[in-house]
Amino acid sequence: MSKILGALSRLSILRFAVIGALGMPVDWCVLQLMVHWGTGPYVGRMISWFCAASFTWAGNRYFTFAASRARGPIGAAKEWLRFLAANAVGGLVNVGLYSVLVRFAPPPFNDLTVALVLGVLLGLVFNFTLSKKVVFKGPI
Repeated sequence: MSKILGALSRLSILRFAVIGALGMPVDWCVLQLMVHWGTGPYVGRMISWFCAASFTWAGNRYFTFAASRARGPIGAAKEWLRFLAANAVGGLVNVGLYSVLVRFAPPPFNDLTVALVLGVLLGLVFNFTLSKKVVFKGPI
């Protein structure tokens, strides 16, 4: 266990993945609520992505990139907007794969949960790279 915690403290991509994993229940729950409330699986997915992205920004701000996060409310707001913008690239990959799977893939890949998980995993690479290079670049 101590080796895992040691690796987490050294490897920001592992910390980023942990926060992303914690954001998946947020994403899934919001998606289920939106579909239940009649938005459909595509609009519901865009809303769930936004909620999960906001949640993971907060987690990454304090856990993954704590030393380089922005300071003060204005800096934090700018950082949040940069995070959403940067992660929109990974979000397009994420939601794009989800949409293609839901619409065209055979079972079980067209299941909302399976498609969501596969989209999140593909988007992770894009989101980490842009977050590290564009968003969390030091106190503002």
